[in-house]
Amino acid sequence: MIQNAMAHVPKMAMRTDVARDLRRIFDADESAEAQRRLRETVTRYQKTAPDLASWLEDNIPEALTVLRIQALHRRRLRTTNGLERINMEIKRRTRVATLFPNEASLLRLASAVLSEISDEWETERASMNMEAT
Repeated sequence: MIQNAMAHVPKMAMRTDVARDLRRIFDADESAEAQRRLRETVTRYQKTAPDLASWLEDNIPEALTVLRIQALHRRRLRTTNGLERINMEIKRRTRVATLFPNEASLLRLASAVLSEISDEWETERASMNMEAT
């Protein structure tokens, strides 16, 4: 979200301040505090960067839904690291084959990789324990 917001920053000199303000919003411990920080940030940039302020109002509240989840799991869910790792594993495994006779064979291999990852998550290493702590 922070990278997407940078497209709406009118001056390069503002980028550091905008990134810092957005990080403060996302680092809030609870939803009410994040909403308060978002309102402050929107107000701050209303005059100097109206496009950014409008974008923040439209897009950031959706990203704050992660605050409804236990704090223990937020870090894993608010980043795309897990998804990027899965994509890297699919790429690594399909690169070995290099040439597929048809689209279905590629789909079978990718599905097998995803199934293997799913089995690992379900059995061997619990990536998230959803029990209330």
